[in-house]
Amino acid sequence: TGETMLNPLQCWPGVRLIQPPQAIEQVVRIDHAAECAPDVVGMTEDGVERIWKAMQALYNARLHPSVTLLIRRSGQTVFKRAIGCRHGNRPGEHSPPVPVDTDAPQCIFSASKVVTALLVHKMVEDGLLELDDTVARYIPEFGVHDKDQITLRDLLAHRAGVPFIPREHASPDLLQDWDRIIALICERPAHYPNAATQAYHALTSGYIAGELVRRVAGIDVSQALRLWIAEPLGCRYMTFGIAEADRDQVARNAFTGPPAIWPMSAYIKRIVGVPMDEAIDAADTDMFMNSVMPAGNIFASADDLGRIFEMLRCGGEFEGTRVLKPETVAEAIRPARRLTYDRTLHVPIRYSAGMMLGENPVGIFGPRCGRAYGHLGFTSVLGWADPARETSVALLNTGKSVSPTGLFHFARLLGAIGNACPRMSV
Repeated sequence: TGETMLNPLQCWPGVRLIQPPQAIEQVVRIDHAAECAPDVVGMTEDGVERIWKAMQALYNARLHPSVTLLIRRSGQTVFKRAIGCRHGNRPGEHSPPVPVDTDAPQCIFSASKVVTALLVHKMVEDGLLELDDTVARYIPEFGVHDKDQITLRDLLAHRAGVPFIPREHASPDLLQDWDRIIALICERPAHYPNAATQAYHALTSGYIAGELVRRVAGIDVSQALRLWIAEPLGCRYMTFGIAEADRDQVARNAFTGPPAIWPMSAYIKRIVGVPMDEAIDAADTDMFMNSVMPAGNIFASADDLGRIFEMLRCGGEFEGTRVLKPETVAEAIRPARRLTYDRTLHVPIRYSAGMMLGENPVGIFGPRCGRAYGHLGFTSVLGWADPARETSVALLNTGKSVSPTGLFHFARLLGAIGNACPRMSV
């Protein structure tokens, strides 16, 4: 239920929990004007209420300063709600709490990969690239140390062999030196010397994709995002980093729950290069918000992210505006291979050239999501489309936690969404 109850995490030494309001109504925002009646899109009031209760339970676990959820079904918005604060309720924070708005921007972290991959697919559509060309054809210095046969498709499907930036170079200052990052990735020997090995590239593939945009299209990746994606879709934000004038509107992230201990601490450091709490703290700095990290620092509202996936669900068109050709979308969501064990994440997962793919009977996007595609961002941001349900979903959360309690409530919310949105096709 959405009722406040005893949280077992409160007894855990060193636990970090958000500060709850006296009444949850103080931090609830519902865009009634945007929401259509559930029966118009083949849903029920009871189904929507179950989603809402599961969302409140996720917030009441006290692991997320804010939770925002937008669901489109058959082209209409059926759910647009937010709970929590954009700042003022994080662990140890003493400033007055400011409730989050349903259209507040926040960093979508690795969900940025989908958007950056679409820039590459747009260049393919325009005849500037071929997905099965080697990266070295366009960035010659990449083709050393067993990387000369890596293709653009391999790059976008996490098979480029360079999943990590060398740890000895991982520092916040590096974010300001694009050319140095590209050089470090290119000169690095392949960690896995052939494209048969799938290993999630948390940051590296995005930089190489951005360099492809710069060298082939002749504009920087921020301009390409604005011209090819954000403006055609009518996004309010959808930028790498975020303008200083908009930073007061950002829903801020927080490390919550129990401390990350080994082996989870080592697992997270392996993926992002630094300890989890350091990564979250860095995302709250001006340096991060001024930077361009193609695989990890797009700022967007739930509506912005939802427009991306609704456009993809509709074959490249959104509300009458053609953004990508249908065949481009089909290529972007086509599985790169079957379900495969990922050497970085240490879980089996399927990718397309740029996206994580769903599974049956259950997958990353909930139950019976075998046709869904999208991406996870730093443990708790999730955006996806499910053609079988005619849905697109943007789920933004600002708590970053290793707590099993959080995972339980997150999975429960995904289940509620899947059950409330029955499949409309096989």
